[in-house]
Amino acid sequence: MGKAMAESLIKKGKKVLIAGRSEDKLKSTAKEIGAEGYYVLDTGKVSAIPTFVDKLLSEHPDLDCLINNAGVQRPFQVLGPDYSFDLSSADEEIDINIRGPMHLCVLLIQKHFSKLDDGAVIMNVSSVLGFNPFSVINPNYNGTKAWLHMFTTNLRTQMRDADSRIKVIEIAPPAVGTDLHRDRTNPDDNKKDKGANSLTVEEFMEEVEEGWKQDLDTVTAGPGKKIVGIWDESLGSIYHDMTKK
Repeated sequence: MGKAMAESLIKKGKKVLIAGRSEDKLKSTAKEIGAEGYYVLDTGKVSAIPTFVDKLLSEHPDLDCLINNAGVQRPFQVLGPDYSFDLSSADEEIDINIRGPMHLCVLLIQKHFSKLDDGAVIMNVSSVLGFNPFSVINPNYNGTKAWLHMFTTNLRTQMRDADSRIKVIEIAPPAVGTDLHRDRTNPDDNKKDKGANSLTVEEFMEEVEEGWKQDLDTVTAGPGKKIVGIWDESLGSIYHDMTKK
């Protein structure tokens, strides 16, 4: 999804930088899609993020958008015949899915985005599983995405209350045929061409681009619209009433 979003923005005339753990993959992808450049970064190693942010801003002081898309999903069975709960792996998932986005958001807001006259945009990629954790085999992942949903919701309100020009967007994908399931026994069980009830990346991006065009605060697609819509109409409505200025 990160590559697809980068390609979409480049086609719209935006300069895009990509970041990830594998330099070989970053180098080939940047060349393929026409990215402005790339940075090697493991978002799960939060101690490296301050140095990364300083280097990024020194080399690209015109940066005005952050997309937190990095994430891992690791099935965990706490008890039973398929027991496979590794606490160290679970901790790593929390570092990548929670601490990485949090540190990047906070550092870029405080060091840079809050100082831009024309404002900035933060997009956090959560999941419909953060609204309804129906994928029972993924309790840790579901929890991290619920955290990211709540964090993004509060961050948006804080930016509003501070009269900042920072727009905070949540992208909440439903099942999409990416390589997110690479740690499962069948890594292709989310692929539409393998019979899964999911969207292709192309189908997902069509709706994401429409959400961007409509300037929505929360962007989802396919079956995610029903799940996110129920939250917005119930708890979301209560939240907005309780946090009015």
